[in-house]
Amino acid sequence: MVKNITDSVIYIGCDDADLDLFESQFEVPNGMAYNSYAIMDEKICIFETADNRKSADWLSNVKEALGDRKPDYLVISHMEPDHTGTVQAIAEMFPEMKIVGNAKTFAFYDQFYSYDISDRKIVVKEGETLNLGSRTLTFTMTPMVHWPEVMMTYDSKDKIFFTADAFGKFGTLDTDEDWACEARRYYFNIVGKYGAQVQSVIKKADTLDIQIICPLHGPVLTENISYYIDKYRVWSSYEPEDKGIFIAYASIHGNTAAAAMQLKELLESKGAEKVSIADLSREDIAEAVEDAFRYDRMVLACSTYNMGLFTPMERFLNLLKSKDYQKRTVALMENGTWAPAAARLMKTQLEGMKNIKVLDTVVSIKSSLKGEIPDSMVKLADELLK
Repeated sequence: MVKNITDSVIYIGCDDADLDLFESQFEVPNGMAYNSYAIMDEKICIFETADNRKSADWLSNVKEALGDRKPDYLVISHMEPDHTGTVQAIAEMFPEMKIVGNAKTFAFYDQFYSYDISDRKIVVKEGETLNLGSRTLTFTMTPMVHWPEVMMTYDSKDKIFFTADAFGKFGTLDTDEDWACEARRYYFNIVGKYGAQVQSVIKKADTLDIQIICPLHGPVLTENISYYIDKYRVWSSYEPEDKGIFIAYASIHGNTAAAAMQLKELLESKGAEKVSIADLSREDIAEAVEDAFRYDRMVLACSTYNMGLFTPMERFLNLLKSKDYQKRTVALMENGTWAPAAARLMKTQLEGMKNIKVLDTVVSIKSSLKGEIPDSMVKLADELLK
């Protein structure tokens, strides 16, 4: 896809509608976009390449955008292969093109690729610039958003912030969907661990006049820029985005699932503003991580399995810990036929996380509820709604 963002900045990225799992783990029913940009000035600068899955399409876009001209620079903002998979092909096509990155960029490049670019490197540091003629690009180092070598670039002429993976989302560019939902799932599952580093980026962004955000995935953002930055401000602070209750259950034979549904119905009957529920055995685990961070309260409902936690719940809790889950209220439900242990084990997991309030009331089920609503569930619902 080739289209103008401004008179001199052209989108040259590609959609990958056939991709099933991004990073071999995240479901992408609407595929993925590999974004790339060309700045047409006295000198031409290209930002990123594309995954080698789409190398032919991307190179075709480059040729269409540049016509008879040749690029002077290729900026590598992030070394992941979905952005650098076609570096060798374009470097061979344009042997005089210089390649811009920071010291870690080129260290990582040598770990991934054997094609020698050592005599073509321009190594930049925080605050250094690159003049293209009528404009000057300024580079800012943004380590751990979400790799150590990541850097972002500001074009003060068109007031564009090239933000690497930040402000991206799942889905191809022709996908018609709300930005926030897939951007939130993307953020918490890929970038979410690095909230402090994202906060540093926001502080830098607050000093810039940003009219356009050009991320490496998802749409170019051209309106209501403060909306997107404020979303990142909330997400990276680990504060809940919305008031609501998320119920995550791991059920072996369906009885724990039935109890979780009864709790959902009870909460709604008592006036809960929002109750979301997920089957950790069958639904996208990344969606569950997203909802755990989105809402201020969560209920964990789990069967005991081999005197431990049923596997989907154990995986979910490990993921939350790895993403630095914090600042939430959590309630516990357990099920077991002869020796329920899930509540104790879930509480132990939660104690390893920051600022988690675990409610005292625990719903403990022996095999099934058989349609009954125990007093403990009513009490737990009341505590969640206080």
